[in-house]
Order: sequence, then C-alpha cells, then structure tokens
Amino acid sequence: MAEMEFTTKELLEAQAHVWNLMLSYLKSMCLKSAVELGIADVLKNHGKPMELSDLMSALSISPSRTDSFRRFMRTLTHIDLFAEKLNPGHEVKYVLTPSSHLLVSGETMNVIPLASLEADPMLIGPSQVIGPWFKSPKATSFELFFSKGVWEMASERPEFNKTLNEGIASATRVVCDVVIMTCGQVFRGLKSLVDVGGGTGTMARSIARAFPEIKCTVLDLPHVVDTLKEDSVVEYVGGDMFVSVPPANAVLLKWILHDWNDEECVKILQRCKEAIPIRDEGGKIIIIDMVMDATIDKHTNAVETQLYFDLLMMIHTTGKERNESEWQNIFLVAGFNKYKITPCGDLQSIIELYP
Repeated sequence: MAEMEFTTKELLEAQAHVWNLMLSYLKSMCLKSAVELGIADVLKNHGKPMELSDLMSALSISPSRTDSFRRFMRTLTHIDLFAEKLNPGHEVKYVLTPSSHLLVSGETMNVIPLASLEADPMLIGPSQVIGPWFKSPKATSFELFFSKGVWEMASERPEFNKTLNEGIASATRVVCDVVIMTCGQVFRGLKSLVDVGGGTGTMARSIARAFPEIKCTVLDLPHVVDTLKEDSVVEYVGGDMFVSVPPANAVLLKWILHDWNDEECVKILQRCKEAIPIRDEGGKIIIIDMVMDATIDKHTNAVETQLYFDLLMMIHTTGKERNESEWQNIFLVAGFNKYKITPCGDLQSIIELYP
C-alpha cells in the first residue's frame, strides 16, 4: 500500500497543530498563576477597566516586569479569561469576563479551590504516565505514579484531603445554584434525602435551605465527616456506601458514579435501592453526573471538556464519563428499569432513577 502523501501546506498546518497541543499545558499554568496573583479580585474591587500599570501596582508587581506581565495578560485575554477594553490613543485596559468572574474570591460561585486542586502536583503528576499505564497492571495512572490509589492518599495526607474536599465543594456550589434554580422540581415532595459521598455537605445544606421540609443526611467515609463540626441543618454519618446507605425517601449521588467502574456502580446502586421505598411511595435515586453527548452544541467547549473529564476519571479512578446507553446498562444490571434524564447546562445532567 502506497504511503499517504501530504502537501507542504498540510504539513505546516499539522506542525502548528502539534505545537499547539504540545504547549497547551500552559493554559492550566496561566490559570493557576492568575488565581495565585488574585488578578480577578483586583479587577473586581477596582470596579472599572484597569490599565496595566495600575493592575501591576495593585498586585505589587515591580515595574521591571512590565513587558513580561503585558505578555502574560495578552495570553490571558486570548484565552478569554480576561478581556481588553480598547481606547484609541490610550493604554489598553482590562476587565473581567464571565470566566474570570468565577475566580473572584468573594463570589458565592467562585471555583478557585477547584482550579487549585486540578493544578495540584498530586493530580497533575499521574498524567505523565498515561502511556506506560496502558502496559501496567496497576488500576489507574495515579496508582502507577504514587503506588497508592487517590482515596488512600487522601485518607493518609490531611492536606491533600483538605485540598480535595475544598475543590469539590467549590464546584458543588456552582452546580447547587444551577440545579436548584433550573431543576429544583426533582426535590419537591421529598421528606428525607441522603447525599451519598456528600463530602463536607455543601450540596445537602443547599437543598435543606431551599427545601426546609426535607431532612438531609450526608454519608461519607469516617475520615471525611470526622473533621466536621456539628451542623443543625444536616446530619453527618460516617460509613461505606458499598456496605450500607441510611434509609431515606431519596438518595443523591452527585459526581459519585463517574469515579467507579461498572461493577462498582452496580454495587453502589444496589445499596441505594435497599435504602429507599418503592416508587409508589416516592422512592428514587437522583444522580447528578455527565451524560456524554447529551444535547451538546458541538461547536462549544463542552464536548472537549467532557472528554477531558473522562480522561481525568481514567487517570485518577477506575471510573468514566458515560453516555446514555452506558448508564442504561448499569441501571438494568442493578435492577432498575425506569429513569429520566434532564440536561442541566452543557456539562451536567440529572438522572432520576426509580426502583
């Protein structure tokens, strides 16, 4: 078979493409640096477009770094983290974008802890051994890199566990607002709910405040809940979701099942099924997770983001992001045959699963 030939133009375009991929890690590092510097906070507090010199002064950056910081901001505006406000004849000024609004520390929906988590060397390191992992007997790239699984590392290292929980909680706050505002009907009529793997209780507290008639309980591993203070809004229970789940009208699984393989998901769902009443008595499982390809505009960043999250699950856990057919297979094996999927934004969906 003849070797495929490419034109010089195609090869030059390919070179630019490969180089772009090669250097794309700098996007994450630029995001990490912007968070560490607190650029979004300074722009927010200033209250109006800000010149480079004023921004540098507010950030305590030496004037000797002016050219370098200008180049840094040029990249941050190119990737739409910030925006330039052009004023002919005057210096460029910088403003927030919707993306950098999520990096303002005082905002309820800020994702600073999540950005810090994903840039943590503990999570980035295992991505360097994806290739060798395919030929390794280890369960995950994380385990190949550290010789331990991510949950074991979290239980042994308090600082990593704190970073992990804070990162997940910050992402949860964004999802909470979206879910309660746009899909709040899934919680109406419930008398009790247990948030399985609910961490520090961010989601459960939001549900309890929005629907005070619902008694909310959080089930998580002892090393997670043992560090939490008594809470009058939510009850915390230390335990193992593979062993048993506290009884309730409904069980919430937010970003839980994508951490586990199909067999493990079936076991979790079976324990959840044992905890809830039959459907006629209001029993159901509420799953908040990605449904790959669900009502996504192919021209947005959502498709690529879902693919990256799927790789993240592969690297750190035995889980995956699933499409509807893959979800359905798990449900059937676990003994469920009725479900309803409601997209909630471009990335997340809510699945109501009935016994």
